[in-house]
Amino acid sequence: MMTIWGRANSLNVQKVLWGLEEIGLAYERIDAGLQFGVNDTAAFKAMNPNGLVPVLKEDDFVLWESHAILRYLTVRHGHGTLLPTDGQVAALADQWMDWSGSIIWAHMRPVFQNLVRTPADQRNMQAVAEGCAGLAKSFLILDDHLKKQPFVAGDVFTIGDIPLALLMFRWVYLVQERPDTPALDQWFKNVSGRAGFVKHCAAPLT
Repeated sequence: MMTIWGRANSLNVQKVLWGLEEIGLAYERIDAGLQFGVNDTAAFKAMNPNGLVPVLKEDDFVLWESHAILRYLTVRHGHGTLLPTDGQVAALADQWMDWSGSIIWAHMRPVFQNLVRTPADQRNMQAVAEGCAGLAKSFLILDDHLKKQPFVAGDVFTIGDIPLALLMFRWVYLVQERPDTPALDQWFKNVSGRAGFVKHCAAPLT
């Protein structure tokens, strides 16, 4: 039996839920984090001492960190689907997935935290402006890349597309003034129509 701990509106939990949907795996999800608590309990921290979601447990195996979970799920249960058997294509999927965390999320975090989680009178709008500028610059890099191919790793949808699509959704939702990115927009239209995104990732941000 596979169990996922994490609230359904968490960016990192949504990555895992979308991946599970793509592979077609059955699982149980337990709410944890923010208003649900749970992640501060001793039992949870025995699984993840950081107290963060998501956490996956399959039989006696426990794993945390959303990208590690996505890699595990695809290698163990869906190799050849979300993680292509071609080593170079798989490496490219990994590259863009990690880029989403090291570059895009670094710029998105102050935008999201201020515009979604912070009362209006307490927002750091300078941090928001700097984050938006970084997002625009970074998403232009992705737009240029997607002019050459339909998905980030080539001709097929992979784990590399999942976190970037979730971050793109937040960019579109939160930021009205964005540069012209036709290739990126077409890619997002395609990936956001997939069943896993529609089911787990398209709700309003909270």
